[in-house]
Amino acid sequence: MFSGIQSIITYAFLFATLFTLFTPDNLFSGQMLTRVFEAWQASPDTMTPLVTEVASTDINRIGIVSGHWKNDSGAVCSNGLTEEQVNLRIASLVQSKLTAEGFQVDLLEEFDSRLSQYKAIALVSIHADTCDFLNDSATGYKVAAALDSAYPEKASRLTMCMVDRYGKTTGMQFKTNTTIDMTSYHAFSEINTETTAAIIEAGYLNLDQQILTQNPDLIAQGIVDGLLCFIRNENVTPTQTSQTAVPTLTSP
Repeated sequence: MFSGIQSIITYAFLFATLFTLFTPDNLFSGQMLTRVFEAWQASPDTMTPLVTEVASTDINRIGIVSGHWKNDSGAVCSNGLTEEQVNLRIASLVQSKLTAEGFQVDLLEEFDSRLSQYKAIALVSIHADTCDFLNDSATGYKVAAALDSAYPEKASRLTMCMVDRYGKTTGMQFKTNTTIDMTSYHAFSEINTETTAAIIEAGYLNLDQQILTQNPDLIAQGIVDGLLCFIRNENVTPTQTSQTAVPTLTSP
């Protein structure tokens, strides 16, 4: 008698499930057949929820540090332009573009409290170089990753992507004369070791001031393209570099 009652309950559960799942659009869909099969195998008190996975926000999160923001002015030009202003405008555009690509993007201050153990798929700190005229070669951009990265292959990959895509998008020339202030950038030691990070000097505020201030959308797109190259594991072709010695008077 007990066995008969159990069978009745099982069949009643199955038919109830079929009626619940029925819609004209999914009557013979693969999804419906899968659910029917699961319902047939399961008992009413042991059936596992159909949706059990929760995506981690870390794999869709990107951190963008706006250099000097809410800390100091950074480099100051004779016309009153400050590095902090230039960085923030570019960083805000980067955030907007990456958000449009579907990422969760944090716009971070120079010494943001969130940097402590910050975890994301990538973090890039945006800066600009000195306003002073050094020589005719003081133009172009620089990119660096941490000297002691926990995952040097990832740091190298991000750096290569940033160098390649930024140069191709903006038409600016890559400079290899990075400084200890870049490779030992403070945020590198603050963020979680799982987070791959780099710093970019987007250009010199003297000879590159025009493109930095009048075409920040292009500058931002170059940074976005570099990040997408890294995240999507795109191919990177060698980038012609300039090794002309250019002194750097300002730190990031």
